[in-house]
Amino acid sequence: MRRDDGHALKLAVFGVNVSGGCAMTSAPGTLAVTWPETRRLAQAADAAGLDGLVPVARWKGMGGQTNFNHRSFEPLTWASAVAAVTERIAVFATCHVPTVHPVRLAKEVATVDQISGGRFCLNIVAGWNEKEIGMFGVPQRDHDERYDVAEDWISLCKALWRESAEFDYSGPYFQSPAAYSEPKPVQEPAPVIMSAGNSPRGLAFAAGHADLNFVVAPDLKTAGDNARVVKAMAAERGRDIQVFGQAYVVCRSSEAEARRFRDRYVQEQGDWEGVRNLLDVLIPNSQSALGDEWEAMAANLIAGYGALPLVGTPDQVVDGLQAFKDAGLDGVTLSWVDYGEGIAQYQDQLSPMLVEAGLRRPAEG
Repeated sequence: MRRDDGHALKLAVFGVNVSGGCAMTSAPGTLAVTWPETRRLAQAADAAGLDGLVPVARWKGMGGQTNFNHRSFEPLTWASAVAAVTERIAVFATCHVPTVHPVRLAKEVATVDQISGGRFCLNIVAGWNEKEIGMFGVPQRDHDERYDVAEDWISLCKALWRESAEFDYSGPYFQSPAAYSEPKPVQEPAPVIMSAGNSPRGLAFAAGHADLNFVVAPDLKTAGDNARVVKAMAAERGRDIQVFGQAYVVCRSSEAEARRFRDRYVQEQGDWEGVRNLLDVLIPNSQSALGDEWEAMAANLIAGYGALPLVGTPDQVVDGLQAFKDAGLDGVTLSWVDYGEGIAQYQDQLSPMLVEAGLRRPAEG
């Protein structure tokens, strides 16, 4: 994802590779996850001038009525296919560190970057879902140690992308004698790296190793505060980092209509059993632990997987994106209940308005 593309605010599509996308609801129009659907949406996002496609790494669903995200395309193989059928959009893959050895990962990343002509980006997740990680037969490490492993993991990857001759690598978690990998990625010295860490240890990892940090926050002020913190941490290390927020979009001709639709797909058609399962992974005994805050947090997860809402008219959505920029964010990932409808609306209605607002430059050609 280029830094010099002229956009004041970058925009990427999030969660297009998993069933339901980012909406935990039985409402019609959610993602089914078939290759024809994926190809159509990826090409539509490319044609609409959106900047990136960011998949979710999921290995099993959340149970409940919809078994949210139970059907998913593995992100690296998904990225290689999407790269081959698109032309300009950045293609991400999300990778859980405990699920793949860095020697294999380095080769896979270089392969997709070659296929894409230098459009590949790697989103690193240290691992959080114990039930999923357990499927791989490895114990879930303590939170901060996961990032220690991730540092060693990405250090070996970067060495494989950089070194032309065989070398011996010996780190605290990975040893690789006579390490070697060809071809190299198109991007030098490495593809764009994103990290999704938001804890103090996660922000430190991002500041030291990532080009983008993906912030999940309960409000824009917190997102902006996190952005300032990680940017300052990166600057102390002589590095520059961009920060992306997360939003879900419900855009209608009136605010009342948008809110009615959001309330219907959340309150009436939402997968409340599934969201309870998800919250219990994040926070054991979540209803007891969160008390009166549980329902609001659950509703936001159903609405857009914890993203901040952009709910209202086209003008209000544009104003909301301006607020992300004003808070210090460099980009935003977007999701919808119906991705096809949302991407078309972005291209036809929102994109020209964002150009007029100075958040986006006019499309090429």
